[in-house]
Amino acid sequence: MPSSSSSSALAARQALAGQLREIREEAKLTGDELAKAAGWHGRSKVSKIESGARPISADDLIAWCRACGVPPERTNELLASRREAAGMWTDSRRINRAGLRAAQKDVRPIYDRSAATRTYQPRMIPGLLQTEAYATAVLTAVQQRHNVQADDVSSAVAERMARQAILRQPGRTFAFLIEEAALRYQLYDWEILESQLAHLDQITSLPSVSLGIIPLGVPRAHSPHAAPVEGFTMFDDELVSVELVSGHLKLTQKWEIALYAERFAALANIAVYGHSARRLIAAARAAR
Repeated sequence: MPSSSSSSALAARQALAGQLREIREEAKLTGDELAKAAGWHGRSKVSKIESGARPISADDLIAWCRACGVPPERTNELLASRREAAGMWTDSRRINRAGLRAAQKDVRPIYDRSAATRTYQPRMIPGLLQTEAYATAVLTAVQQRHNVQADDVSSAVAERMARQAILRQPGRTFAFLIEEAALRYQLYDWEILESQLAHLDQITSLPSVSLGIIPLGVPRAHSPHAAPVEGFTMFDDELVSVELVSGHLKLTQKWEIALYAERFAALANIAVYGHSARRLIAAARAAR
């Protein structure tokens, strides 16, 4: 499973770089010859692109293909691969550059068009299940941690709260898996956490929502795919969004989505639901 921005995102860039190197070699061009044909100064640019050290721009990719005599259809395929690789990784500074509310609005379309959403969280309560107070604490911490200049926490919270309306829309399903530890981490004031836990208890009554809690002491030795990982959300079988410390990773390759689906299923298999889940929530509320 990816554990950093360099895993899948860099692998995608390097895969494209390998294809470009093969194209140059099949065209029987040296790095110097390709650079000259593309109008670049020296072969340094070619070497950096082929090693994956430098992402290639759309214009440079077109110039590369033109110099190597690549057909238009193949050029378009490579451009699509470049767009996918470039869009996989978004660092936190870029996500919040236009403010927290804009970042919240940006993710709403994928929620709106997804029929089945699956979310796993090891450390905190997922956004769709957060109370207004909990969301305010979360987004205030984001604002401070990433030095976001816009003072728009309240409007960002309002956007997050408005998004929760989809939990009550017919034809949708939401499966949430939360590690029990996330119920107990006192990241914010106890009153905020306690009201959040009370809300979790209520949310289990929604027909569209499945809430599983993974107990702290559950055995995992014989379930290698059930080890705790970074938080992620699956939107149908179209996209996986992975939350990392420095940003978000967006995965769209079928084989990667399948890996996350396998991990979610394994985690779901060791979670508890219904009365057992509510008992863990109650225990966390009583733990102070």
